[in-house]
Amino acid sequence: MKKIIINENQRGFLFKNGKYVKMLTAGRYYIYGGKEIEVLDLDKPINSDICALDTVLNDKAVANAASVIEVADEKLALHFVNGKFDSVLLRGKYAFWSVIDKHEYKMVDISTPEVSADVPEYIFSKIPAIYYTKIEVFEYQKARLYFNKKFVKILDAGTYYFWKNGVKIDVDYVDTRLIQMDITGQEILTQDKVSLRINFVCNYRITDYVKISTEIDDFAEQMHVAAQLALREYVGKYKLDEILENKVQMSEFVFEKLKAKEKELFVEITDAGVKDIILPGEIREIMNTVLVAEKRAQANVITRREEVASTRSLLNTAKLMDENQTLYKLKELEYVERICENVGNINLNGNGDVLTQLTSILRGNT
Repeated sequence: MKKIIINENQRGFLFKNGKYVKMLTAGRYYIYGGKEIEVLDLDKPINSDICALDTVLNDKAVANAASVIEVADEKLALHFVNGKFDSVLLRGKYAFWSVIDKHEYKMVDISTPEVSADVPEYIFSKIPAIYYTKIEVFEYQKARLYFNKKFVKILDAGTYYFWKNGVKIDVDYVDTRLIQMDITGQEILTQDKVSLRINFVCNYRITDYVKISTEIDDFAEQMHVAAQLALREYVGKYKLDEILENKVQMSEFVFEKLKAKEKELFVEITDAGVKDIILPGEIREIMNTVLVAEKRAQANVITRREEVASTRSLLNTAKLMDENQTLYKLKELEYVERICENVGNINLNGNGDVLTQLTSILRGNT
């Protein structure tokens, strides 16, 4: 004889010779003669190691104390205990004790990857990632969504969840910000056969996120080629001096050429322009020499102009002093003052005022 105690938070299944007999509630039991008691906790699923679930559920006492759910193919059930999420139930039949806890279920269709709006998002932080695919799209992005390589829709910024059900899910991100394209080191011959290297920049924004993927093969490369051809067309028409003088005109020409291709490239060209025009080494030396000569000539012209102006000013001053003795005396005093600033000591003797003696001394020295 063996004593078995079943607590208040437990139930027991009585078996005799391996056959289910009945459910036992809390209490003390003695078993003998081929009898066996399997004890189960009320806070765990009803799962007997001795017999099938359907066998014990045929007992009305068990059925009345149990909450039963059956999940079909391409479905899953969200299991809530006392209003709180507990687990995900896949295909199969499940039974839970409803003696203490209240069990609720939300059946979810996973035949398509799309998650229905009535599934709360917080659930995905509580279930294993093997059940879903998470996709995050940043504020500056759009995402092209594909099911089994077939385009479905454009995803805006946000977090998205999709059920894993055998359908292959792919996303292709697109940057919605203003994008800069640099075209560097384009070697082009001018009309007078000078080889130039041109650096060009273009700013654009994608306007159709679907067609730019489905109707164009590598749109960025096609934009690159279009800009190259426009640069070659312009540079080939003009001589070096004309190109250097009309850098803005070249930028406008290429910009208009690119604008004409906006619709077929599914982009918006906001601006474009020439960054640098790089000359061959020998051409740079020649132009530097010419520039130095021009600047020297300009400096000489300015110097002569200033000399003429200075001479004319002196002549005018001399005429005024010749005509006005008072002005002459004032000018004489001004020069005496300047000379005295650089003299240490002056000795005077004889007759006459100080100014007269100083003036005669200075005249004598000159």
